[in-house]
Amino acid sequence: MRRCSLLFAGTHFSLLTSHLLPRYTFSMSSGILFDFNGVIVDDESQHCDALIATLAECGYTLDRDTYYRDYLGFDDRECFRFTFERMNRPVNEAVLQEAIARKHAEYERSIRASMRLVPGVPDFIENAALDGFQLAIVSGALRSEIDLVLQLAGLRPHFAEIIAAEDVGACKPDPQGYIRAREKLDLPAKRCVVVEDSIPGLAAARAAGLRCAMLATSHPEDAFGGADLVWRDFVGHDAAELPWAHV
Repeated sequence: MRRCSLLFAGTHFSLLTSHLLPRYTFSMSSGILFDFNGVIVDDESQHCDALIATLAECGYTLDRDTYYRDYLGFDDRECFRFTFERMNRPVNEAVLQEAIARKHAEYERSIRASMRLVPGVPDFIENAALDGFQLAIVSGALRSEIDLVLQLAGLRPHFAEIIAAEDVGACKPDPQGYIRAREKLDLPAKRCVVVEDSIPGLAAARAAGLRCAMLATSHPEDAFGGADLVWRDFVGHDAAELPWAHV
């Protein structure tokens, strides 16, 4: 690390002239768009269990393998719409909202009893925020679930924008959530990177014109052939390692 010295108003200052200033300038105009479930909070198993329990009350048996194969990446609304169509059960707004509320109650009880964050994510988020990166969440989770986890984890102040299930008309792989988050951050696509864990999430990032790093928290690492980068989790990594298009 190189240093230079300045005399200002008769006082001697030692200033860092390393990559800190360029990196900070770079990060101030760059955004990281995080998926939520499986990227920030390791709760896919809890969502799975909550959905299995709720559907059992509706007379439908769902197993874990089917959940991870067919449901991962869906928001709650699409989970129930998809299942009720399989059951040939009439679907209307009242039925969907009741099912979503029951599943949310199951999830909240579980997450308050035992919440696990993805390894390394608190340090990664805090360091990225300190380095000046603009952070957003784009998720098919309910806003109340996102707020609950961020509050319990003490991470809410670091996020400038949250796009939740209630904010979009279609779930991933539709790209509208990522497009909306990028627009709210007022950044061009080349200045943003997505962090995802699901195949529909990767497709959504691609459709939005964004580069994408994948976490192998819900699928094996070799499942992400179209990703720009694959990590097991965040341990030992920082935001500068993400696959930025402009560096």
